[in-house]
Amino acid sequence: MTSIPADQRAGVLPPRALFAVTVFASAALVFLVEPMVAKLVLPQLGGSPSVWNTSLAFFQIALLAGYGYAHALQRLRTVRAQALVHCAVLVLAALALPLRVNAVFGPPSSQYPSLWLLGVLAVSIGAPFAALSATAPLVQAWYARVVGGGEGREPYVLYAASNLGSLLALLAYPVLVEPTLTLEGQRLGWSAGYAVFVLLIGSLALTVVRAPQLPAPAATQTAAKPVLWVERLRWAALAAIPSSLMLGVTTHITTDVASAPFLWVLPLALYLLTFVIAFQARPAIPPKVTLTVQAALVAACAAILPFSGLHIALQFAIHIGAFFFTALMCHQALVAQRPEPARLTEFYLWMSVGGVVGGGFNAFIAPVIFDNVWEYPLVLALSCLARPWGNWRIEPQAWVMLGMGMVCALATVAITSFRSHFPGHEVVGDLNLLQLVTIALMMAAAIAAFIVRGRALLFFAVISVLSMSADAASDRATTTQSWRSFFGVLRQSQAEVPALGGTVRMLAHGTTLHGAQAANPAWRCHPLVYYTPSTPIGQVFAALQKERPDLRIGAVGLGTGSVAAYVRPGDHLTFFEIDPLVIRISTNPAHFSYTTACAKGPVDYVVGDARLTVAKQPPAAFDILLIDAFSSDAVPAHLLTAEAVRGYLTHLKPDGVLILHLSNRNLDLKGPAQAVARAAGGVALLQQRRIAKGQGAFWEADEDALVIGRSPTALARFAGDRRWTPSDPTKVRPWTDDYVNLPGALWRRMKERAVGDR
Repeated sequence: MTSIPADQRAGVLPPRALFAVTVFASAALVFLVEPMVAKLVLPQLGGSPSVWNTSLAFFQIALLAGYGYAHALQRLRTVRAQALVHCAVLVLAALALPLRVNAVFGPPSSQYPSLWLLGVLAVSIGAPFAALSATAPLVQAWYARVVGGGEGREPYVLYAASNLGSLLALLAYPVLVEPTLTLEGQRLGWSAGYAVFVLLIGSLALTVVRAPQLPAPAATQTAAKPVLWVERLRWAALAAIPSSLMLGVTTHITTDVASAPFLWVLPLALYLLTFVIAFQARPAIPPKVTLTVQAALVAACAAILPFSGLHIALQFAIHIGAFFFTALMCHQALVAQRPEPARLTEFYLWMSVGGVVGGGFNAFIAPVIFDNVWEYPLVLALSCLARPWGNWRIEPQAWVMLGMGMVCALATVAITSFRSHFPGHEVVGDLNLLQLVTIALMMAAAIAAFIVRGRALLFFAVISVLSMSADAASDRATTTQSWRSFFGVLRQSQAEVPALGGTVRMLAHGTTLHGAQAANPAWRCHPLVYYTPSTPIGQVFAALQKERPDLRIGAVGLGTGSVAAYVRPGDHLTFFEIDPLVIRISTNPAHFSYTTACAKGPVDYVVGDARLTVAKQPPAAFDILLIDAFSSDAVPAHLLTAEAVRGYLTHLKPDGVLILHLSNRNLDLKGPAQAVARAAGGVALLQQRRIAKGQGAFWEADEDALVIGRSPTALARFAGDRRWTPSDPTKVRPWTDDYVNLPGALWRRMKERAVGDR
């Protein structure tokens, strides 16, 4: 190897900007494809938030494979050999393109959705993604070999450029790519971008191999400080916490709003932003500020975590803020412990191991060992142990704050128990006095936790007890049993309703009620909530049953099976349900008995995504087709596109009707649905049923529904009913398989709420 003096090397070195551009481009392609691929596979798995979590876990595994490959390439002594191998790998990986959902594994599996999804992602994008992922650490290693260290030349600075490219690509997807390009255009555009990148890395490789090189890593590592296993495990742990929290907060947000790329992108973008900040020479947010803000937000997050009744904007801000500053805290700790550049690829490898551990825990382990989403508060509490521990001498005031925090948190549990046994207390505004005391105690416990933030163990202890107490004092009904599957968390709860003869069992998916049934035999077969005879759904069933003695009925979305209460001896009902767990619960009389004891005619079930399974039914088969999958917070938007509704209409009899149940807490679906009905060639009527405050009963609910027919004749039976009004398809653009505007639906719903609160 030729040795060239330092003053002469500067004139023959490759442009440093070329390293930065290459790293930036590879990262942009990597993180642009993540929401793109997830959106491609989302419609095949019912729109579940777990699609994104599983996809992210897969991408972390592929990232680890890429980093491992980059680390292994360092065994090749010359940059020339490394460059040739890497260029060849990139070209071979291109055989998987153009980007698409590979059909080698057949249709999606409802029994093993995670395995199906991992297999599809592996053959569809695994090779190009892993090869691209290896580029950032590999180019940084080349930079260290060719440019060397020195002021302003540390290769870790390129890691910030890498994450900046990732961040900008992620933000560009919901803002520019998704609204302006069809999915077909996105697929082909990304594939073309990959081809351009191969040319770019080839240009860098040519300049690098011609430049004089510094000693190979093997030589420099001999003199470098050895890395202990405890350091490697610390790197992995500090990387695992943000990775797990990213998936945890994503699940929390998507369960409460919608499963959509524009919501997936934000936590991942903030995750990458913490890398950009942490790896700067002069961080925009100093570590001391990070530690202070993180303590305040984690304490607030632990206190509000189980409460679903708080304003969504407040919940969103606290959860996102707590996640961001916790991730930044961990990544700043990683930077403080980074090794010498000679150990660069090993450092990134162990960081990637931590990312896989954190993501894999949320995506694959937690759904099996937990019957609720406990991984989010658990890891949030464990993150407190990454804070400074201080010395072992604890001041008396710290012990006092610890005791105060514990006592206040535990007192809320006692008050909740008292409140449940003695419900009649003095009311102050919308809250009774004991609820106000509970909130005050929660705030006191959070303040106590903040005061002891300088002691990691004490802070962890208070936050842990606060989280458990907050869950015990939450605003949910009494939960008797919980289940969990790939498609979400199901909870059975119960309440005493004297008007219905005693106990009423309820089934919730996430935070959304999916049906209820009275245990008293006199009311057992009376459909409740969205399905009572006075609701739009009940009105449609009554109108058609009055006309004909037998009906062929299809219902997308099973819930408790309430619709089965309308089935007469001559009727035939088919439920289309993606989650086998829901079928097991609703058909077990120990839980709900609408389908087993109330239906007088046959009831059968088709398992799988409704868009795919309904399409396999005979044409002109149904008198009534009910699409009841939108009241859930994780809205499967692919079931509400013009193409989807056009398909549903082909399966209706000429005078049959399609019912779209559009009630949703956080999204306005009425505008898109009305536009979609016209775009699909149907005619529609809308009903917005509202129960005045103080009127109505526990078992009734507000409801938005759209009834669609293939012709005006099919809706003539409702034309004289003032409750049904002609639809207005001009308010918004219709949703299609290539265009879905969930941010707009969220914004319109927020405006509706603001007007309603005045």
